[in-house]
Amino acid sequence: MSTVPFASTADTAPKTETLETLADGVYALTAEGDPNVGAIEGEDFLVCFEARATPVAARRWLDRLREHTDKPIRHLVLSHYHAVRVLGASAFDAREIVTHEQTRRLIDERGKADWDSEYGRMPRLFEEPDSIPGLTHPTVTFTDRLTIPLGGDRGELELVHCGRGHTAGDIVAWLPKHKILFAGDLVEARAALYTGDAFHDEWASTTLDTVAEFRAETLIGGRGAVVRGRDAVDAAIEQSRHFLNELRRTVRWVHGDGGTIADAFAAAHQALAPEYAGWPIFEHCLPFDVQRYWDELDGVAWPKVWTAERDREVWDQLRGSTER
Repeated sequence: MSTVPFASTADTAPKTETLETLADGVYALTAEGDPNVGAIEGEDFLVCFEARATPVAARRWLDRLREHTDKPIRHLVLSHYHAVRVLGASAFDAREIVTHEQTRRLIDERGKADWDSEYGRMPRLFEEPDSIPGLTHPTVTFTDRLTIPLGGDRGELELVHCGRGHTAGDIVAWLPKHKILFAGDLVEARAALYTGDAFHDEWASTTLDTVAEFRAETLIGGRGAVVRGRDAVDAAIEQSRHFLNELRRTVRWVHGDGGTIADAFAAAHQALAPEYAGWPIFEHCLPFDVQRYWDELDGVAWPKVWTAERDREVWDQLRGSTER
């Protein structure tokens, strides 16, 4: 019986990073399925979106960004609380770190456990982990919407909470002037969804409906390539909805029929693998996705904390062997 490598521990190959200028002063860095980051120029300052897993990894992105602009970073916007998105924040020397109010709660409640969990799951992303000075805490939070005037003729950047989804505190960054949307992990472009801290039913319905209502013409998801064109943006949103709906359908069916969570994982894998198995982090995510939705069906409204120990327990139960 062969053992399946835990989460992304076998993913050790470096990824090619691509910096793209999406409009005047609007940048995105993608990396073949690794977490995406971005930046928006104001008249005399920068807004950066996401921070990477360590200051060392963040500085590598900032070195690329500094080839285009030397403006100081006024705002660092974090779409949610996960460690690979936030622990590199100290490299930005930002005046303000901005999150949703629920993200502040989640960092306080489970930030250290998530740090240990994600380091164990995705060690390659944590370049020089000793460079992390500690948990990242926001200096500014909001509930529904926060608008950042960019100055001059650059318009505004709108930070919006579209509803609970990937976590309780996801936010997106919207540039109305350019119709560009940084969607965080609410939408992935040809990458599997991680839903281990999700609110599946809300995400698959009202939250994605709200994301679609922006009618963006360019979308940067949490992972995957930049999506260009209204039809392609709509397709990316619907791909994320389809993943959620198939996960919900299969796990709900097994749960309601009195099956086991192992049965639910097998059913979800069978339904999703034909389309998604070749996409980044699919095999990594699915056990944790199934466990979270199973918990929701059991009435666990607020996601359980993922610890390094719980990660291994769930993995061993659902993916401990290639024989399913």
